[in-house]
Amino acid sequence: MAEPVVTGAAERDAVLAEFRAAGALLEGHFILSSGRHSPVYLQCARLLVDPARAARLVARLREPLAARRPEIVVAPAMGGIIVGYELARQLGCLSMFAERVEGRFVLRRGFAIPAGARVAIAEDVVTTGLSTRECIACVREQGGEVVVAACLVDRSGGTAEVGVPLVALLALDLPSYAPEEIPSELAAIPPEKPGSRDLPRG
Repeated sequence: MAEPVVTGAAERDAVLAEFRAAGALLEGHFILSSGRHSPVYLQCARLLVDPARAARLVARLREPLAARRPEIVVAPAMGGIIVGYELARQLGCLSMFAERVEGRFVLRRGFAIPAGARVAIAEDVVTTGLSTRECIACVREQGGEVVVAACLVDRSGGTAEVGVPLVALLALDLPSYAPEEIPSELAAIPPEKPGSRDLPRG
C-alpha cells in the first residue's frame, strides 16, 4: 500500500492544478506502459519540464524518504530519471538509473551499487508496480538493499504492491482496463501510447 504525502482535499487539488497547468493531465484513450488502457494519462514529462516545479513537488517526498536513510537513488528509465535525479539532489545521495536490455532492467554506463548500500527507487507514475518491482530486483542483484520506493503519483489508489514501502506524492484511483476488458465508450476512441517502454533502441 502506498503512503501518500498529500491527503487533504485542498492540498490534493493544488497538486492536481500543477498537473493541469503543465498540460500533464490528459484525457482520451491511452495505452499505459503496463499495457492496460485508461481514459486518463499523467504525462509527467510535461510536469517536469519546469525545473522549479520539479523541485517544488519532489521536495514533498524528501522528508519521508530521508527517514529511511538512502545512500543511492535508482530510477527506471525513462520516466523516473528526472524524479530520481532531483530526489537524490535534495537528499544528498548518488543518482543512478536502470535501463531495459532485452526486456530486463540492468545498470549500465559504469553504474555500480556497493554491497549493502541503502537504495531508494524513484518513479514518476506507478500503475501496477511492475517497473518498480523489476527495478528493485535489478538493485538486489547488485547487492543493494532497497529500503523504500517513491513516486509522484500512485494511480492504483494504493493497491499496487512493490514489496517495499511506497511513498507517493498523490494516490489517485484512476480507471484502467486489461485489453480484453475495455468498455465500449473507450474502445470507440483511437488509442494513443505516450509512454517510452517500447520505443525502438538506437
